[in-house]
Amino acid sequence: QVQLQESGPGLVKPSQTLSLTCTVSGGSIATNHYAWGWIRQSPGKGLEWMGVIAYDGVPYYSPSLTSRTSISRDTSKNQFSLHLSSVTPEDTAVYYCAARGTSTATYDYWGQGTQVTVSS
Repeated sequence: QVQLQESGPGLVKPSQTLSLTCTVSGGSIATNHYAWGWIRQSPGKGLEWMGVIAYDGVPYYSPSLTSRTSISRDTSKNQFSLHLSSVTPEDTAVYYCAARGTSTATYDYWGQGTQVTVSS
């Protein structure tokens, strides 16, 4: 059973970079079984897919966020990370890391989510 846990600061100032890490257990991020994604939900809005990093380390980003988003990984720690630059209060959301099979579009495994507030 794959388990994911997000970690990172809960408060970020406007114009700074939001950085979150997802620690994975029960499966290796470097095997070709899963792809590893970041998804967020802003207050009163639906889920927004931000991007994914494939088992081979290649990232793919939402077109609306690609200029500000970076997803990386550390296979030695079985972790992958999200970096979102130039944040504004509009980036206030619950951020989730999640895993899906490499041949599916549905995310089957989710972290519990972490609240990030952008405020000065």
